[in-house]
Amino acid sequence: MVNICVFASSSNKLEDNFYQDASLLGKLMGQNGMNIVYGGSRLGMMYACASNVKAFGGKIIGIMPQRLYDMGFGNSEDCDEFIVTTGMRERKAKMDEYSEGVIALAGGFGTLEEISEMIVQKQLGYNKKPIVLLNTNGFYDNLVKFFDNIIEKNFAKSGSDELYYIAQTPQDAVDYIREYRSQDLVFSGKF
Repeated sequence: MVNICVFASSSNKLEDNFYQDASLLGKLMGQNGMNIVYGGSRLGMMYACASNVKAFGGKIIGIMPQRLYDMGFGNSEDCDEFIVTTGMRERKAKMDEYSEGVIALAGGFGTLEEISEMIVQKQLGYNKKPIVLLNTNGFYDNLVKFFDNIIEKNFAKSGSDELYYIAQTPQDAVDYIREYRSQDLVFSGKF
């Protein structure tokens, strides 16, 4: 089993196709020997994914800051392991520590901040993890254009787009993680 960190929206007010992709991703992860490391709630796409990971054979590791837990957002009942942290920074560090790969589903500012940090960590050589953005309904198209602009304008080195992978379907995301791990791909240090 491999632990995959999933960043995703906690909103319950999204179009159905976002939840469908999150649910399918969870199913595929569970069927392919992947556990989920996630934000630890029963909300939004994050829970749609996590609940299906467990339903299809994987384990759930929930990591939540004390403040959110105190507000009643915790899902310790469904989690195989549930960790409460002092704040968001510790939460991200724990999620990083517990995972061997990252998939970002559609999400808000929190997801953007989390995935950006993981890309920078990889860019600087602090991790070698596969990083995937699941592009449901073209959600990440504009962000990818922005990333391309960063590279084109020399704010990041040529080839920096190899730090992450844009998956168009949940199956594509899982296949990439499996391929990455099977080839034992490593960060080349060229960035």
